[in-house]
Amino acid sequence: MKFETIDGLLTIQLGLVETTMLAGALLMLGYALRHKIHFLEKFCIPAPVIGGLIFALVAWGLRSFNIIAFSLDTTLQTPFMIAFFACVGFSGSFALLKRGGKALIIFLFICFGMAIVQNIVGVSLAKLMNINPLLGVMAGAVSLTGGHGNAAAFGPSAESLGAVGAEAVAVAAATYGLIAGSLSGGPIGRYLIDRYKPPIKTSDDALFTEENTNTKAEKQMIDAFTLMKYMTFVGVFMVIGNLAVNWVASLNIKNFALPAYVGAMFAAIIFRNLNDTFKLMDFREDAIDLIKEVGLGFFLTMAIMTLRIWDLASLAGPLIIILLVQTVVVLFVIRFIVWPAMGKDYDAAVIAAGFSGVGLGVTATGVASMSSVTEHFNQPSPKALIIVPLCNAVFIDIVAIPAILWFLQTFA
Repeated sequence: MKFETIDGLLTIQLGLVETTMLAGALLMLGYALRHKIHFLEKFCIPAPVIGGLIFALVAWGLRSFNIIAFSLDTTLQTPFMIAFFACVGFSGSFALLKRGGKALIIFLFICFGMAIVQNIVGVSLAKLMNINPLLGVMAGAVSLTGGHGNAAAFGPSAESLGAVGAEAVAVAAATYGLIAGSLSGGPIGRYLIDRYKPPIKTSDDALFTEENTNTKAEKQMIDAFTLMKYMTFVGVFMVIGNLAVNWVASLNIKNFALPAYVGAMFAAIIFRNLNDTFKLMDFREDAIDLIKEVGLGFFLTMAIMTLRIWDLASLAGPLIIILLVQTVVVLFVIRFIVWPAMGKDYDAAVIAAGFSGVGLGVTATGVASMSSVTEHFNQPSPKALIIVPLCNAVFIDIVAIPAILWFLQTFA
């Protein structure tokens, strides 16, 4: 920990260990507050969001009054994220996906449509309010479907095409989306369940049956050796995924980049299906789930606690209007398209909660929202946990990226 004056403001610089400790403390704070405060528990607000957002708001307030600023070392955020997505990949059994393939395809096309609609809404409103239509794209799929990664990637491209301030707008809009998506997913799922009262159980055509998920091995206690073995196992696939991503980057494919976590996720999917066929090892779903929860908790807490909320001040009135309209559109799609299309059952409500990460936040916020709902009702939804991450983290870019590029070129 260091204290330094930067631009006339006292700045506390936290190293890797201090930042990780802070994230853990905020995560525990989030769980404690959700347990104590009925509102947070009732509306299924994820614990990482509660703790991370509290710190982000405090940091914003201290900075706004020129009291103190924070500089955090989030080096471990990416490894936690990759570990989380690798664990998601281990759930991607093609044999199990086949049973719920129809729901997967339907949800994927809804995601495709969302990515296109957000650009149409952004451009249309920008033209209506006489601002550069490329700024509407930045406040559309770039930042809302794509998150901070796409905002940082496409912002400079939009500026090179004449949209002044596009990168700042994209990053600020992504910040808005992450906050809105984190806070809306849980309440959406809870509302649908309370309003329509579906049976609290996974549907008969879910990707996993009780027999799949409750094997004798999974009922055993997870000891230290088992946990370390599976941590090493997940780490191997993180390395394999990183090598794959670096190899794809070396090909210099125009307008194409593979996110860091996708390589690990696909490597894990491939292994899971080979293991299903050849029985290479006795697979402990519970150990993988434990690592997944730890990865998600720390990654999302770090992502939320380091949000530069003051960036939202860069959003002018017209852009705020665009983002508010985008939010209404996402809520409309969830209520009148996602919910009925997914079957109006418990799984559909959990998937609806996860769609917040498709339309507003990122995959992790969607998964956190789904986990918060399933924890509240003490009923997992493996179907939702497969469909939402696969569609939003992997397949949506098949349409989203080309659509963004087309809108940028067409309205430049």
